[in-house]
Amino acid sequence: MRHVTDDERRARLAVRHALAPAHHAATPEAATRAVGVLHATEPATVHLSCRARVPGLAVADVERALESDRTLVKQLAMRRTLFVFPRDLLPAALSSASARVAATERAAVAKEAVKAGAVDGHAWLEEARAGVLALLGEFPEGLPAQAVRQGVPLLEGTVWAGSGLSPAARVLTHLGLTGDVVRGVNTGHWRVSRPRWTLTRHWIPAPEPWAAAEGWRELVRCWLAAFGPGTEDDVVWWLGATKGIVRAALAELDAVPVSLDGGATGWLLPDDLDVVADPGPWVALLPVLDPTVMGWKGREFHLGPHRQQVFDRNGNAGTTAWVDGRVVGCWVQDAAGTVHLRLLERVPARARRALEAEARRLTEWLGGTRVGTVYPSPAMKGPVSP
Repeated sequence: MRHVTDDERRARLAVRHALAPAHHAATPEAATRAVGVLHATEPATVHLSCRARVPGLAVADVERALESDRTLVKQLAMRRTLFVFPRDLLPAALSSASARVAATERAAVAKEAVKAGAVDGHAWLEEARAGVLALLGEFPEGLPAQAVRQGVPLLEGTVWAGSGLSPAARVLTHLGLTGDVVRGVNTGHWRVSRPRWTLTRHWIPAPEPWAAAEGWRELVRCWLAAFGPGTEDDVVWWLGATKGIVRAALAELDAVPVSLDGGATGWLLPDDLDVVADPGPWVALLPVLDPTVMGWKGREFHLGPHRQQVFDRNGNAGTTAWVDGRVVGCWVQDAAGTVHLRLLERVPARARRALEAEARRLTEWLGGTRVGTVYPSPAMKGPVSP
């Protein structure tokens, strides 16, 4: 059996995720494909994840991909998380991960509708969905959520007690999961999410329907290409799926088992068995929820002893500072927007200088914009490194 050491896994991470200098991406689309999909729970993550991988990137480059060319699309999918997908990967997600979450969301919304007074929760949801689709059909440019709520009488009310969300938010979420609507133009700053909800057919060519098994297989293939080798548990966690779904996809892909340091079994695509050489020294400052830190369930090979400092109690990663494939700390901003390092271990002088230079570049790129987060890690709350 082929053995992949932790050193090689870190080399693969640097190369595949477009983080080592010789392997940087040229566009936001290429940066996204490098990690399969980008986390978009916090809007700034999309821009900062691309910025770490694309030299010379401007905010306008990301806006072009998301809004002008629409080659990248926001979609709620795996683990009920919002991601940015390459547009051609969207059909795979809609038929598999999004459909799985949509079924769970349907049951939850129907239950809340009954609590709010509906006789039949599922019938209420269908009527509400139809009302939203009819309204958005009259506005090709889309509408903000508040306008949707005001335009569909069935969605009156601001909050449902069960979830703390409005009926409009729950219905729009379900319509997004089923691929009927998308988040269109963002009317807020790039670090804030204020989308106009738009019929999918008004935004992009209608995605071709896929069979569920095809969708799961394609998502697993993309994950292995970006994150392999990983264990079965890694893939199950990332997909938010079952072991049965993952095992079927691995078999259909002819995925190859490999041994990992520590004794676990990982998986690689059959055309990805060659040894990946060390790409040389590199550093990176990655944002909250970046895919490189979030992509595996088992993260010890790049986190080392720092899991408790880098992740919050709910498993959300804060900002991270990287040296040669390992997390060594995090970064924060002061009141003026200057980026500062908070290191969790000593690093060689060469690496420290490189990190400090990267912090200066990130400060300049942000230009005084302060990026907040609802997911500060314990490390982000600590003192600035001396």
